[in-house]
Amino acid sequence: MPRADRYSAKDWWHNVLNLHNSNILAEIKGPVMVLTSWSFSISLCHHILKQTRPDAAKLLCIPATSHSLMVSALGLLLVFRTNSAYQRFAEGREIWEKILSSSRDLSRMVKLYEVEIGSKKRRRVQRLLAAFPYLLRHRIQPNTVMHLIGDTEHPRDPEHSLLLYDDKTNNDNDAEAAAIAKTEETTGKSRRKPRQLYWVDKRSLPWRLLSDSAMEKCARAQNRPLWVVDRMAKELVSVPNSPNFTSRERLSLLSTVNKLSAAIGGCERIHQTVVPLNYARHALRSLTFWLISLPFCLVETSGFLTGPMVCMISWTLFGVYEIGTRIEDPFQGTLRLSILCDGIRRDVFSDLLIRDSAFQLDYPDEKQPNKNLHQSTKKSDKHMPLNHTLLESI
Repeated sequence: MPRADRYSAKDWWHNVLNLHNSNILAEIKGPVMVLTSWSFSISLCHHILKQTRPDAAKLLCIPATSHSLMVSALGLLLVFRTNSAYQRFAEGREIWEKILSSSRDLSRMVKLYEVEIGSKKRRRVQRLLAAFPYLLRHRIQPNTVMHLIGDTEHPRDPEHSLLLYDDKTNNDNDAEAAAIAKTEETTGKSRRKPRQLYWVDKRSLPWRLLSDSAMEKCARAQNRPLWVVDRMAKELVSVPNSPNFTSRERLSLLSTVNKLSAAIGGCERIHQTVVPLNYARHALRSLTFWLISLPFCLVETSGFLTGPMVCMISWTLFGVYEIGTRIEDPFQGTLRLSILCDGIRRDVFSDLLIRDSAFQLDYPDEKQPNKNLHQSTKKSDKHMPLNHTLLESI
């Protein structure tokens, strides 16, 4: 069955039977089991005290009205948490849609001006453009395809390996990076630790798309997708002027390259900026205390059913909280970036031979479309009186 059909209501039985395979359940089963055990203990104590000491059993019960007053505040916390996380997810997907559109536009424009740009330069730009999304994905997903030097599980082939440092962005709550920056500001001394050295296979993507010289220089860059954007801009700026390629066309190409640079900043903003820690902790603590006190409201009327009821409620609420945690950084598995990168490479580079047919006009009777008519119209316009009424209507 297609994956999209698994979301429909008609396949509810399949989803129920596969609950044990849920990734969300695997993450929250610890607190759910603890709260279920706690609720069962409360119901057992209430049952025993109700038989022996009825007055003491009443002390385990609290009015449901006072407990329900927290529901509104708790709902606001969870809704705001989930909505803010989903906005980050939607923004991340929108950024990659812009990368896809900008890549297609730039590939189309360099093909249209291939005569002025040159075939070799056009191929270099397209190779850089195809490698850009992979390098951006590696930056916001650190250590995606890299292996440490000396890793016994992944032996290195010196002939086909490329040595490089990790290209990652520091989060805004990185205490170590903040301490280093503060020390450099106050004392002027750098106490940066030596970075670990990694290696990648030259024959893998995106490295095989780059030339040998560009590969070595890009590997040494701190921000590799930005290096690719800078190289594409330099390639386009170096195109000489011609009757069909002027500063207007050059600026149009550079504006598309600037959109790719802005996409780097957008991805880094989502990846680096985490949800405020105080808000996340307050929401989790409020949810935990509410669920801990919930059995005292249910035990008088529900008895031994308090455990299963608290289990279902805690599974639902902790699941909502965990979903917000999962999607607040969509680049760590929620978005299938590998599929998006492959789609961009296919549109820009892999389907080049078939796509080139769109730029070849095979209309022999329209080689000089309306050239004489345009010239005659231009000459006759000099002697034609100006129709102000027609111009005003236009």
